[in-house]
Amino acid sequence: MSNTPLPSSGPGRPKDPAKREAILEAAKCLFLRYGYAGSSMEAIAAHAGVSKLTVYSHFTDKETLFCAAVKAKCEEQLPELFFERPDGVPLEGVLLNIARGFNRLINSAESVELHRLMSSLGTQDPQLARVFYEAGPKRLLSEMERLLSKANEAGQLRIESASVAADQFFSLLKGCANFRLLIGCGAPQSEAEQEQHAQSAVQMFIRAYRL
Repeated sequence: MSNTPLPSSGPGRPKDPAKREAILEAAKCLFLRYGYAGSSMEAIAAHAGVSKLTVYSHFTDKETLFCAAVKAKCEEQLPELFFERPDGVPLEGVLLNIARGFNRLINSAESVELHRLMSSLGTQDPQLARVFYEAGPKRLLSEMERLLSKANEAGQLRIESASVAADQFFSLLKGCANFRLLIGCGAPQSEAEQEQHAQSAVQMFIRAYRL
């Protein structure tokens, strides 16, 4: 066995963003196909076309990689920028953009499969359930809570609890259509149906909290 030390992957060694993206894509694919327990770091490395050492240099363990994959999926449809309100943009327009992105996210095939996976694994592995919640739903709720707090402070809405209002906003969007999709007894909404649903939810939310 060679005694040659492995190259350092510390802070001074830049990591290849393309390889990181490939690892995340491989992780999302295998986690959904084989589940969390059935997806090894070795298999993810092979699927991404990189070495296992490269995977560990970007993500210290499988839990960290799973968390990053969930967060990456959320950020594809709802980047943090969506929760900012540029000068001159009506609050209703910002909320509508968030609603559209959230609809696309929860109704995507990857998201549906991931939620089904977590429904089956959550009771078996509470730690994994916590990782999933903090990387995905909790991040979105926190960003929405921050946006609504600012709207309340600016006098645009009257909100006693931004955390409650954020939960209500996303609950309005999920609705029965997404539930039917999750349990396999309904087809995804068309783009027109999703747009109508997003607009209706935002209008109801605004009416409920308008001064």
